[in-house]
Amino acid sequence: MKTYDWIIKNGLFFDGTGAPPAIRHLGIRDGKLIEISDSPLNEEASEKVCEARGHWVTPGFIDFHTHYDAEIEAAPSLSESLRHGVTTVTLGSCSLSLALGTPEDLADMFSRVEAIPRDQVLPLLQKKKTWNTLKEYTDHLNQLPLGPNVTSFVGHSSIRAYVMGLERSLSKNVKPTQEEMNRMKALLQEGIDAGYLGLSINTLRWDKMDGTRFRSKPLPSTFASWSEFRSFNQILRKNGKIFQGVPNVSTKVNVLLFFWESIGVFRKKLKTTIISLMDPRSNRTLYLLVAGLARLINRFLGADFRFQALPEIFDLYADGVDVVVFEEFGAGTAAIHLADLVERKKLLLDKGYRKWFRKQWTNFFLPRVFHRDFNQATVVECPDSSLIGKTFYQISKQRKEHVVDTFLNLCAEYGNDIRWYTVIANDRPGPLKFIISHPDVLIGFSDAGAHLRGMAHYNFPLRMLRLVNDAIREGKPFLTLEKAIWRLTGEIADWFGIDAGRLQKGSRADIVIINPEGLDNSVEEIHEAPLEELGGIVRLVRRNDKAVDAVFVNGILCVQKGNVLEDVGKKHGLGKFLSAR
Repeated sequence: MKTYDWIIKNGLFFDGTGAPPAIRHLGIRDGKLIEISDSPLNEEASEKVCEARGHWVTPGFIDFHTHYDAEIEAAPSLSESLRHGVTTVTLGSCSLSLALGTPEDLADMFSRVEAIPRDQVLPLLQKKKTWNTLKEYTDHLNQLPLGPNVTSFVGHSSIRAYVMGLERSLSKNVKPTQEEMNRMKALLQEGIDAGYLGLSINTLRWDKMDGTRFRSKPLPSTFASWSEFRSFNQILRKNGKIFQGVPNVSTKVNVLLFFWESIGVFRKKLKTTIISLMDPRSNRTLYLLVAGLARLINRFLGADFRFQALPEIFDLYADGVDVVVFEEFGAGTAAIHLADLVERKKLLLDKGYRKWFRKQWTNFFLPRVFHRDFNQATVVECPDSSLIGKTFYQISKQRKEHVVDTFLNLCAEYGNDIRWYTVIANDRPGPLKFIISHPDVLIGFSDAGAHLRGMAHYNFPLRMLRLVNDAIREGKPFLTLEKAIWRLTGEIADWFGIDAGRLQKGSRADIVIINPEGLDNSVEEIHEAPLEELGGIVRLVRRNDKAVDAVFVNGILCVQKGNVLEDVGKKHGLGKFLSAR
């Protein structure tokens, strides 16, 4: 038997701790990194050798905010993350988990919020769901031929509906009984004992139910009181686990409640993370205010609070009115509520509706995340090709009508065949670099596996490294490469308490080999590709094959030259469920 399964030689080695890199030679055996040497290893003692000269060798990246909960059942390779060097993903975000509940309840909670067709999610769950407990779910995940490793939160909407019944969990004036609270708390403890990261909640009422039974009602978690959340937080504090939340990003006010929960004065601090620190076009100073408050409570009030942050432009594609940000105002929700496009067309042409839509769209005082600026929304696909490349504002000027009328007319005429693009946030380099560098931020929030037609942030680690590397090349560094890689690996793993993100002797060999010459414009380009395992839905993806030379999970090569190997997602031995420490 040879000493090594793989030798990776001559690479610039980053260990994920933030330590300066150095040329090293790595030896891998039985899924472990067993040798890190500053001198060459005996290649005759290895089954295979990987040349990494001129490349960076880093720990696998961690994506701690995904919605792969459905896709992992159909396509467990999770290839769109794996191909970009992500070797650990997190499920159960935003109060949504598929661990507990009936297939119909789970599909209704999951599909509209995450913009994945319900007619694909429901039959998938009806076919695949064999588990009935939180522990059985993690056992099930370990039985899948996973690509990357998986971690998970307990989803509050899921356990609330499971314990109270979906209808009661969605009722405004119904509180859980003491018996139901005790049962939910017991489930949370059960999840923690089974290795879950903590609890995810949602207070954003424009995340809505799908299906026909309770269509357009907000998710179960949004009906909970803060006293309900505090009952769970006692358990999280005791166990040192994480409180993950979606604040009301329209009003922003309840961000202060998340701050308060994290504070550790006269009590144990609570690990708390929420979405998201960004520089939105709708409010250009907000990021400075909330970042300052986070610094204050962490430094002086004993908190352990982290914003999640996407290290790139936050852009969005939309088909007609089918776009999640329209859920933040009533007229938008009313249109999305009508799944039948014929009925929707009637609504869009209704004079009373158009007056309502226009009033809300132009109301400066109505809370907003979306900029609601049609001068910043460009048509990219349309049966009328003369409109492609123009903003709705430009089209309205040509037609000599109000821009809202233009938008509604086009959506009524073409339905979902008119496709448009806009940028919501992070379009200014200076504020983006400030956010990426901020000590109270965790780099993540890709939403991978959700909004398949609307966004594609799968390769956010590469886009961040490109930004950092370009700044260094230009002589204007704002972050060292080693710290940037630590922010994408070791920092996240340490905060979440998982065995990932570092490369040391004895660690699991989850490794990425990056070609820095491939960190070019290709990492920004958008492409489309069918997801055959989910009915062939065409989703947005990134393709930057030159940037990622190789990816190893558990010491096994699974990506080469940007391409996921054919047996990934079919064989076992790569990823597994990682229990939180």
